[in-house]
Amino acid sequence: MQKSAYKIVDSSMFLDRSFSRDYILTIHDLPSEEKPRQKLMSQGPQSLTMRELLAVVLNTGSTKEDVIEMSNRIMQEYGEKTILAETDPGHLSNDLDIPIGKACIIVAVGEITRRYSEKNQAGFTTIRNAQDVFDHLQDMRNLPKEHLRGLFLNSHSRIIRDEVISIGTVNSNIIHPREVFRAGIECNAAAVVLAHNHPSGEVAPSTEDVDITSQLVQAGKILGITVLDHVIITKDKFVSIIN
Repeated sequence: MQKSAYKIVDSSMFLDRSFSRDYILTIHDLPSEEKPRQKLMSQGPQSLTMRELLAVVLNTGSTKEDVIEMSNRIMQEYGEKTILAETDPGHLSNDLDIPIGKACIIVAVGEITRRYSEKNQAGFTTIRNAQDVFDHLQDMRNLPKEHLRGLFLNSHSRIIRDEVISIGTVNSNIIHPREVFRAGIECNAAAVVLAHNHPSGEVAPSTEDVDITSQLVQAGKILGITVLDHVIITKDKFVSIIN
């Protein structure tokens, strides 16, 4: 595990997994006081899990599944931070097989959260090495699919944008350089640290990981956004490709 400090100086990968679903209690199985909306009113929002909060936001399920079942499935497939980072309701609807209206609600909530976070909390987290990346991205450790994240930094090594760049399958992902740097250009980032998880638990970078990282480093030089590192994350380990 490399911990050398980062120094900021003055086109596709694939992810998939077969999904087996255990029986999940429906909202009708729950006692009245444990239903998300009633629980919210009686105990306050802090008492609800993220899955329960999502169930309140979605309000109803679909003809295929109850709102509780839908919320659990969405969180299991995407993870808490990733689902709120999705900006394309059409992609979300197709990927999760949920009604487009539900997808639009999730994207809208994510955008509200993102705008508030960027306005009030941007620049609070400093990323100086791969250990900082691993600590910051704890939510990626148990995801069932590969996610590529970009931590875009200002000249003081503080995160100004945390972007989910792509979601792949259980063992692959597709990376387009234009998608990697789009967010960095939008927020005028000085540098970016990339990270993706290996659901298999194998922490060693593949040949493809090394090759695409090299290409992104060169692209970053042209665009003026330094690629400081590409960190591979598993449940309890990480490795830095560049440092």
